[in-house]
Amino acid sequence: MSETYDLIIIGGGPGGLAAAEIAAAKKKRVLIIEKEGWGGTCTHRGCIPTKALLSCSKYFADLKKLKRMGINITDAFVDFSAIKKHQQQIVKVSALGAQKVLADAGVETKQGIGEIISSGEVRFTDSSGKSEIFSAQNIMIAWGSVPQVLPGINLSERVLTSDGILNLNSLPSSIIIVGGSVIGVEFATFFAELGAKVTIVEILDRIIPLEDQECADLLRQELTRMGVAINTSTKLESLKDTGTGVVMQAQKDGKQLEISTDVALLCTGRKSLLNTEELEKLGLEYTKAGIKIDKNMMTNVSGIYAVGDVTGGMMLAHRATQQARIAAGYICGENDFIYNEDFIPSVVYSHPQIARVGYTQKRTEDEGLSVEVVKSQYSANIIARAELMGQGFVKAIFHQDKLIGATIVGEEAADLIAPLALAVSNELTRKQLRNWVIAHPTVSEIFAPLITINLYH
Repeated sequence: MSETYDLIIIGGGPGGLAAAEIAAAKKKRVLIIEKEGWGGTCTHRGCIPTKALLSCSKYFADLKKLKRMGINITDAFVDFSAIKKHQQQIVKVSALGAQKVLADAGVETKQGIGEIISSGEVRFTDSSGKSEIFSAQNIMIAWGSVPQVLPGINLSERVLTSDGILNLNSLPSSIIIVGGSVIGVEFATFFAELGAKVTIVEILDRIIPLEDQECADLLRQELTRMGVAINTSTKLESLKDTGTGVVMQAQKDGKQLEISTDVALLCTGRKSLLNTEELEKLGLEYTKAGIKIDKNMMTNVSGIYAVGDVTGGMMLAHRATQQARIAAGYICGENDFIYNEDFIPSVVYSHPQIARVGYTQKRTEDEGLSVEVVKSQYSANIIARAELMGQGFVKAIFHQDKLIGATIVGEEAADLIAPLALAVSNELTRKQLRNWVIAHPTVSEIFAPLITINLYH
């Protein structure tokens, strides 16, 4: 007789971890199965290793500011092997943290392959090939995503995806980055700050096309200042590994463009990891974008849920976590969490960072909304000036006196977006925001104009 669980989760990334922890806290018997590493893509190939790398490059780049502040450092150099050790250590800590969360919650874990064979059964196969079948009242799919590779491009030792580039053990002197969206500009920042010659090739007419136009313009300016060559409206034709480097052929403004570099990095997006044969056998509905779900994250098959990147949309760890909270709460008979894509903040970890939540200015124009846009500049903030944070701004969007969206570009934008995300998700009005007291002197005072303007309106 097979073991029976209240919930079996396939995938140990942020979504799977959150659902397991919540369900276990509600006294449900939970099993989570992970094929590769605990923490999923976020820990091993996404958020964690890339941010560890970017922290290193930022510290190195910031050394140039110190002379202006009266601190002279000479003979600074990059030790790439030490940077890689930092990356690996942070990944290890994150993975161990994920395992500890599960252990503390009393969740049962298994490393191997989980296959859904019916709406109430999962086959688990370990690394030795031994299989066993478990029964479950509920099953959750959290398969994650994989890099998207353009047709006709062959991956190699020098033509890499965002997964493969993390395994580099030496700093390339030059690199082509195909794709100027989030992942592309983050890696461009990292390599440029460490001194590599970086070229971005983007088919659209601007980088980070989903972000605010003014933010994209400022980031382009800063990347160019770092020495990054940005080629927008450029169509890639071929990437060839020559054995000693990479040669790219592209079309720009009707002219042929050829560039040779040490390596090439494909940052042309990620796609849901869809085990289509399994989905079709179960009768689960899906599209190329991802598995179809309802407001409770349930698929069209009762008792089977899906969360995170496998559902398409914004492929963000905290989005997966919120979806998991919704699903786990529903499974446990509670509806404590609200899911709204407009409440999910997104961050570009370039330098400067870009963070947004809710509506962008362009979206309000597309939808014909009457809005008030309020901007506040970093240059007007004394702490930003004292710490040489450079250029940046906050842009807040009010509709019928309610904050419906905000964008920040500048240092610490990833952290500064949090209070604005709270305001947007709770649909706070300007009148309510006027009770917000901000400590002085802080970078957070950049928000003051958002609540003091039109004070007597």
